[in-house]
Amino acid sequence: MEYTVDHLEIRDAVAKLCSKFSSNYWQHCDQNNNYPKEFVKALTEAGFLSSLIPKEYGGLGLSLSVGAAILEEIHISGCNAAACHAQMYTMGTLLRYGSKEQKEEFLPRISDGSLRLQAFGVTEPSSGSDTSSLSCRAVLKDDVYYINGQKIWTSRAEHSDLLLLLARTTPKDKITKKTEGLSVFIVDMNKAPKNSISIKPIRTMMNHSSTEIFFDNMPVPKRNLIGQEGKGFKYILSGMNAERILIAAECIGDAKWFINKASNYSRDRVVFDRPIGKNQGIQFPIARSYSQMRAAELMMHEAIRLFDNGGNPGEEANLAKLLSADAQWLAAETCLQTHGGFGFAEEYDVERKYREARLYQVAPISTNMILSYIAEHVLNLPRSY
Repeated sequence: MEYTVDHLEIRDAVAKLCSKFSSNYWQHCDQNNNYPKEFVKALTEAGFLSSLIPKEYGGLGLSLSVGAAILEEIHISGCNAAACHAQMYTMGTLLRYGSKEQKEEFLPRISDGSLRLQAFGVTEPSSGSDTSSLSCRAVLKDDVYYINGQKIWTSRAEHSDLLLLLARTTPKDKITKKTEGLSVFIVDMNKAPKNSISIKPIRTMMNHSSTEIFFDNMPVPKRNLIGQEGKGFKYILSGMNAERILIAAECIGDAKWFINKASNYSRDRVVFDRPIGKNQGIQFPIARSYSQMRAAELMMHEAIRLFDNGGNPGEEANLAKLLSADAQWLAAETCLQTHGGFGFAEEYDVERKYREARLYQVAPISTNMILSYIAEHVLNLPRSY
């Protein structure tokens, strides 16, 4: 299989689309806590959000490297793919483990935009990162599962038709392995009775459309169970490599945006009768940011190469996310420092991107969880939690 990371035609097309959504558009969305529905609609109509869906279901049937290029280019352009990126990596569970009937029912409509798959319900207030301790219950009665419980940090639930939901189908005290007893469902929230699901928005430091969801005997047909009952934890984990690679691509895109922004400003800003970029105290941090970004980018490309060639790049995907998020954050700090006081002014757009960039040190998957993975699974050190 020929491997490429360029995809120049697709990158050019994405950049052209993004040019229609200026910093003023994103600032307006941010200030009013609005979901960027116009931007998401444009991406959907252009076919970019269906790039990973097989052609037989109406998608483009392209590789993960294409998905990464699309998301990276969105962030290089100063836009934010967080409003729609989940559709790319949550579909993996449906593609790998969904039945033929499920794929035929959902994928063509996801591809053409008539169904939105943007919500992913996993985390709960009481369990946090300990996914194996989820308590949201799904009980089967007469070919219908009834869901009771709560999810938190389920982003875009208010702007999605479908919810990929991880729930407990076997009580924790009746399982032999703590990763068993969890199942994955694809939930059509439009068909759920109004009194069975409640979505509460959570205001955060950036415009991320995050929510808390409460389930009260929400019925889900048995046919909406993905794969085998009790194997959901494995199914979710199998999609994490793709998720981490795609998020790494966004981080690299942000890092490039910050570096370009800082470089341009340091060339144009004149203080003491000289461009501030002439000072080593300004140019060296920018150069270091660029160096770390390029190193992280190479790890991301390696993870993509392995993934697209059928490998299981657990180490590489985790390292790509870790290094890319660190490079992104260093570039954000450098860009803000380069702009000085003007970095805090909304008109320069640095403060918005700075707030958005901070998220990726924490989620999806925190830096510390990745370090724990590397310590245990790569370095063979004792499990630390």
